[in-house]
Formats: sequence, structure tokens, C-alpha cells
Amino acid sequence: MRTVYKIGWGIVGLSIVFTSCRKPKGCTDESAINYDVEAVKDDGSCEYEIYDPTAYSLETPYTLAQYLPDPFIPEDNPLTEEGVALGRKLFYEKKLSGDNTQNCATCHKQENAFTDPAQFSTGIDGLQGDRNAMPLFNMAWNFNDEYFWDGRTSTIEGQAHDPVVNPIEMHEIWPNVVAKLQADSEYPTLFKQVFGTDQIDSLMVVKAIAQFERTLISGNSKFDKYLRGEAQLTPSELSGYNIFMDESGGDCFHCHGDPYNPLWTDNLYHNNGLDATFTDLGREAVTGDPADRGKFKTPSLRNLVYTAPYMHDGRFQTIDDVINHYSVGLQYSPTLDPLMKNVGVGGVQLNPQDRLDLKAFLLTLTDEDFVTNPKFSDPN
Repeated sequence: MRTVYKIGWGIVGLSIVFTSCRKPKGCTDESAINYDVEAVKDDGSCEYEIYDPTAYSLETPYTLAQYLPDPFIPEDNPLTEEGVALGRKLFYEKKLSGDNTQNCATCHKQENAFTDPAQFSTGIDGLQGDRNAMPLFNMAWNFNDEYFWDGRTSTIEGQAHDPVVNPIEMHEIWPNVVAKLQADSEYPTLFKQVFGTDQIDSLMVVKAIAQFERTLISGNSKFDKYLRGEAQLTPSELSGYNIFMDESGGDCFHCHGDPYNPLWTDNLYHNNGLDATFTDLGREAVTGDPADRGKFKTPSLRNLVYTAPYMHDGRFQTIDDVINHYSVGLQYSPTLDPLMKNVGVGGVQLNPQDRLDLKAFLLTLTDEDFVTNPKFSDPN
């Protein structure tokens, strides 16, 4: 309302003129980029930032592309450039732990093919686990989609979720993690670029980490180059390969694959004759089936030079120790895998030269580029 005063001849007149109360129109949505704080009535003019992440092109090495199906990427978590970058940042983010001192890379170090050189990893409270950290690579081809030594978690997203809340690992609760990330000057914007919202939740965190982990691909070892016709194996390496593939020799291929399974693991569970009795039940603790007692997931043989110690409990310090176990150290138990058919004499009984040759072949599965790839390093 506006008041107007008019003065007439000889008489002071007071005239009040009423004008309509105007309601300024504009964008009234606070989430819009052109939000008008003065606007009372929305006029449909709101404009919004459209986040359209760039699809990530997964680089699949020749041997994996040649012999394996396409990698498994879930429909609800497609790989994007922005998502992988965010996941990489979160993989190295210490705010995920209860005291802000540890991150995923604490127990999964790139220089060790994303495992821990310690037998058992130590959490933020100084407590140790009872299993050796598994290496992280070629996870997008783990088609049974089960993770950890006992397969207790399905999906890579689930694998990324559990260590944060584990009381002997990062020992944090997800609401605290989310609050710390939400208060950070960078993360809300980065999450919005990936997921279209700056309101962070735990599902988004593990999805981003899983995107990054699916890009951790190892496929450029000497043996890969040999299969591509780019390298030659020495006589000892060729002999070791033949021993590996010989059912009456090392007989390793049943569980660990061959050139047509370049993951060098079947991603299944086996009792490989480590013990006669078990304090760690292995797969049985997940399934409840006594037939699974002492069974653990087959690890990949890639990058063994970086991933010591070996076995689920890190009991073997060297590759020689592992070869000796299968040669003369097998222990019988009721759930022993039938593939351990030489248990009666302790193992496959390789002679010293055969053991040296087998080791020479195993070392050809070393991918130096993987452990030095700057795309996988700490970006923080």
C-alpha cells in the first residue's frame, strides 16, 4: 500500500490512494541455481544444474579381454570418470576411520598389489585381525561376487562397507563418517557431480569406492606379454609352466587357472591341506555347513612377489614355503579337497629343480606396471 498526500487551494486535503499489493514472482526453489530470495510466488523459471557424469572406459588388458567374459558392472553403479575419481579419493581418505588415522590403503597398499605385508593388519585401537588382507585386483571378473577369504560378503560395495564398522579395523560408525564428509569443503560438491545430490550417505560412499576398485586391473605381466607374442620365457620358466599344468606334476591349474583363465584363481573355496584340525572354520562359519570346514577362497597367483605372506593366515613368508607345502606338507582332514590326492605321501613330491622351475614360472605373473600405476595412487 502506498499513501499519497495532496495539498489543494486554501484547503489542506488528504487523499489516500490504494495500490495493489504486488507479490514479486521468480524462482522460489532454494535448490535452483537462480533461486530468488525476494520471490514470493514461483513463476516456473527455476533452473537447475544438470549433472551428467562421463562414462568411464574400462581398459581391459588383452589376455583378460581374449579369454574372459566382459567384466561385471552392476546397473545401479555404472563406472563414471567422476565416480572413479571420487572413489579413489575416498579409498585414501582417513576420515573413514574412528580416529582419522587409517584408510582403505592402510591394509591394501599399492606397492603390495593392494594387500598388507604384515601377517595380520592392525586397526586403529592396536588390535590385530586373524587373517591376512587379501589383494585387490581384477575384482570386476569375480563372477560369483563373493569377497573375503570366507566369502561372507557379496558385492564389491559390501566388501568396501564392512571394514569401516569392524571394531578391530577402522572402528567407526557410518553416521560419523557421513557427518565428517558432509562437513568437508570438497566432498559435497564431488558427490553431487557423481550422484546428483550433495547430501551424502553411506551407500554413495561405498558405491564410489567400489567404482575405483573395479578399475584395479592387473594384466601386463611377463606371461601376459608371452601370450601376446611380446616376450619369451626362459627354459626354466617354460619347465615351471609345464609342471604347473601337469596333473602328475605340480597339478596347480585346477584351482589356480591357466592361460584360458588369466585370473589365476577359480574364486572358489578349498581345503588345501594346511591343517588336520581347525580353529578358523573358514567357509563353514558363513554357510553353517560342516562340509565347508577349513575351506578358504583361492587367491590369485598374480603378483606373488608383492603379496607375501601367503595363505589366509599369512603363515608362509616365501613362495618357496608355499611350494614346499604342496610338495611335502599336506595335512589330511575330513573336508580335504579331493584335488589334494597325494596327501598320503605329503604332497606332489616335486624335486628341488622342479620347485625352482615352478617358482620361476610363478614369478612371470608379476605385473610391475600395476603396483606403480599413478592412476591408482593417493590423490590427496
